[in-house]
Amino acid sequence: MDQQRFLPDRELTFADAFIMPARSAVHSRHSVDLRTDDGTGTHVPIVAANMNAVSGRRMAETLARRGALAILPQDLPDEAVCDAIRWVKSRHVRFDTPVTVPPDRPASAIAAHMDLRAHQAVVVVEGNRAVGVVTAAALAAADPRHTAEQIMSAPLLQTEDIDPARALTALDEADAELAVIVDTAGALAGVLTARQALRSMLYQPALDRQGRLRVGAALGLNGDPGLRTKRLIDAGADVLVLDTAHGHQERMIEAVSAVREMLSQLAPEVVLVAGNVVTAEGVRDLVQAGADIVKVGIGPGAMCTTRMMTGVGRPQFSAVLECARAAREISAHVWSDGGCRHPRDVALAIAAGASNVMIGSMFAATHESPGQLRRDAAGRGFKENFGMASRRAAANRFATLLPAERARRLVFEEGVSDAKAYLRPDRPGAEDVLDEITAGLRSTLSYVGARSLPEYRARVDVRVQTSAGYLEGRPLESDPAATTMPIR
Repeated sequence: MDQQRFLPDRELTFADAFIMPARSAVHSRHSVDLRTDDGTGTHVPIVAANMNAVSGRRMAETLARRGALAILPQDLPDEAVCDAIRWVKSRHVRFDTPVTVPPDRPASAIAAHMDLRAHQAVVVVEGNRAVGVVTAAALAAADPRHTAEQIMSAPLLQTEDIDPARALTALDEADAELAVIVDTAGALAGVLTARQALRSMLYQPALDRQGRLRVGAALGLNGDPGLRTKRLIDAGADVLVLDTAHGHQERMIEAVSAVREMLSQLAPEVVLVAGNVVTAEGVRDLVQAGADIVKVGIGPGAMCTTRMMTGVGRPQFSAVLECARAAREISAHVWSDGGCRHPRDVALAIAAGASNVMIGSMFAATHESPGQLRRDAAGRGFKENFGMASRRAAANRFATLLPAERARRLVFEEGVSDAKAYLRPDRPGAEDVLDEITAGLRSTLSYVGARSLPEYRARVDVRVQTSAGYLEGRPLESDPAATTMPIR
């Protein structure tokens, strides 16, 4: 997109913009390349936000296996974050980490384990060997007093060297929901579903120099950022995110400079992200202080109330557009953080110049997010979702302070504390959400006639639409006001 030409006289959200199709020689959406060029090693431009309700160890390993990235939140204690980083680094790069139970585990106690993974199955183990599999269907039909051994089925065992095509054939022939992967000694190494086997042919994992899954971690301005930086580096973090609601401030600039100096000495390969800002000046100041990437967004997130509380912020498309242009002028990059409700918004954020796009609430509503799966009165599954500047998050962050100081800080909040993120029955897992986003983005590139993200940014033609134009593009069933229209 011609950044100099596209300078509308209004500030725009993603809903205000649309992309024009163009003559295309891209014959298949699978032939486009979604690799990013900002040094983070992602093969798809998606990052799970550093929110307590979004990114944990399960989210991090799942997304990295598909070429994306998750940033562990800054509110967790240092040791907990470091343990999570080391855990992700130890995971298999091809196969999902199995949820395991012993043979004598009663059915009534297995249900909570089922919800930890989208495939909703557990492996029954004796020592480190798989002896059976309990599926959600088998558990639903079981007497709660039965044990795992009584309701399990025989495992479909496959070795680590199995390729995706053979795995799909084996699963189909056995009519099995998942295969149990074992190493050469017969020890449990992972699990693989048919859909995961297919995904392993479509995605490339995001790996570090040692061939391990990549993972990022956030740190705030409170405490000692330098000490936390060293601990995160020692644990193996690939990306560090210095994060605060208003990133264009003196404390952030000083912290970025200090962390950059430490990284230069200890781990120059680690990528430093800082934010959040919404202006070119903010980008230039943070990059000059030492940031490789600047995070853009104040107020667009689904759990954020900053604009309603303060009036401060900026519509996200315009913010990314200006910040990305400033970053390019000084050989830096920006991430778009917040405002994505649909895959189209990701395509528009990248069109505006973002190298990666942060996703929060869409990933919160998955099995792999950290929260416990709950059900409402109608039986619909949901996770609790909340903003990182909300009263709930602040209560966790300031739990160790003296009561008077904690109470003083809790007076100020800018976020939703008790939202319900409902899992979609058709896309209940983080990989399902990633499939939807990347499918939309691949199609966008094919419509524009681009084979890579740099080519897409150069070719894309973004235009402004009315609210009626946006509404016209929505499917009829998603518009409650239109459901009474006769269908002919």
